[in-house]
Amino acid sequence: MQIDWLRNSGTADDVIVVFGGWALGPTPFTHLQGTQDVLFVQDYHNLDTPLPDLGGYQCATLIAYSFGVASYAHWQADHPDPFTRKVAINGTLAPVDRTTGIPPVAMAKTIETLSPKAYQLFLARCYGVGQETARIDVDARRDELLAIEARGTAPEVEFDRIWISTNDRIMPTTNQVRSWKAQSDRVAHIDGPHVPFARWSTWDEVTQT
Repeated sequence: MQIDWLRNSGTADDVIVVFGGWALGPTPFTHLQGTQDVLFVQDYHNLDTPLPDLGGYQCATLIAYSFGVASYAHWQADHPDPFTRKVAINGTLAPVDRTTGIPPVAMAKTIETLSPKAYQLFLARCYGVGQETARIDVDARRDELLAIEARGTAPEVEFDRIWISTNDRIMPTTNQVRSWKAQSDRVAHIDGPHVPFARWSTWDEVTQT
């Protein structure tokens, strides 16, 4: 895993830890404003890396997004839980599954055809509109997908809020709804694509429960 501070003020009472999505980096989140420190986690080749000590904060909030949902749950199984509340966004505990995740045929096609051109198409599907050309390390990101797939379904984790986009072309909306049936009282729907963060301007809006 790669772990980076997006904001580390040294004076914040609260911290947000984001387990991000595959190959998107922190870009979807950088416009969000708030007084919290923000720690960003990505690259799920392995899940061995511990988080820094968060014990000095009054509140530690998890935001797990897309493949970051299952990756966090796998990580948490082997580490102490530092979080006082947890938010899941457009992801499930079964990252590759015909009925509760990304269908295996779609995952296989992504792995087999991954290229700079295919990546631009992926970004357009994520955001619901074409994006500026972005670079991708094809071999590294393909290996990451293979690792995520091989890890399989993650252990159960309870979330305080589960956001599901109504127009998700990456993680099918119906599969997400089905996967969170046992926590349906935590689910809230948002009108947007797989990357829905443009609808929010602050971290507090994302983490509201």
